[in-house]
Amino acid sequence: MVKKNEKRIKKEKFFERVYNVFDKYTRALLVECNNISAKQIHQCRKELRTNNSLMLMGKNTLIKAALQKRISEPTPNEADYEERKATWTPVPHMEPLVRLLKGNLGIIFTNHDLTDIKDIIDKHAREAPAKVGSFAQCDVFIEAGPTGLDPKQTAFFQNLQIPTKIVKAQIEITAKKQIIEVGEKVGSNEAALLQKLVINPFSYRLKVAHVFDNGNVYGPGVLDITAESIISSYQKVIANTASISLELGIPTKASAPHSILRVFKNLVAVTFECDFTFAQADAMKSAAAAGPVAAAVVEKVEEVEEAPKEEPADDFGGGAADLFGGEDDY
Repeated sequence: MVKKNEKRIKKEKFFERVYNVFDKYTRALLVECNNISAKQIHQCRKELRTNNSLMLMGKNTLIKAALQKRISEPTPNEADYEERKATWTPVPHMEPLVRLLKGNLGIIFTNHDLTDIKDIIDKHAREAPAKVGSFAQCDVFIEAGPTGLDPKQTAFFQNLQIPTKIVKAQIEITAKKQIIEVGEKVGSNEAALLQKLVINPFSYRLKVAHVFDNGNVYGPGVLDITAESIISSYQKVIANTASISLELGIPTKASAPHSILRVFKNLVAVTFECDFTFAQADAMKSAAAAGPVAAAVVEKVEEVEEAPKEEPADDFGGGAADLFGGEDDY
């Protein structure tokens, strides 16, 4: 009976802690905790604390209950009505979290940049061997080179059709070979070979499942968006808009600079062929005349204009008449 009371007290403390968390933070990452060791979670928590962030792990039912109670307005039939009424404030932005809490998920609460939090959890990844029956996280290749295995173990390589040769009493792989494709189950032969070669192809880390930002929910892909990628996307859109505008002949803000530049080029080209000119054209003419490329072109033109020298006729020894011995008598 004492143990039950201790368990209940512990549960109530966790409930109270979760209840108060939703007032402190507006952002969160919901992360999958599959194949994650306790050491990884401890290391992540330790570093997250330095960024004033909180990792919350527990039963979803208990977290949901605390969240739903925090969202709902206090009613007179509740035991703690007076206490909640004095401190309760609406937090409608937390409502989407209720439907997201499914499966083996943890919540990382923060008010900092979410990309920085993702960098922290990605840093605490651990290498893992390929286990039989598990699904491959990535393509697995065996590189060419010495293996350190004795020739008696060539059967492993033959079963997987990996080309080998014997060099200095050890097996050497002659060509790079893919043995596992991403998404497929790992077989016993592949797992045994990778274990012998001491290759741990996979890694496990906290994987972001959902991004929560002040009531809005996004996929994990938004964390890969940077200022540079946004600027690059805008530049591509503006370039495409300008191309379409120029092709259709419909002026837009994106195409106007290109249209003005085209007209200016045509005006400058006209000044090279007639006496009409203007200040900007004169400046371009002066720059063109003083440039090293222009000087090289002038020299090349002078060489072409020189009169070609007369080449002597080929002498085949006696002329065409003597080619077949024209002076010989038959």
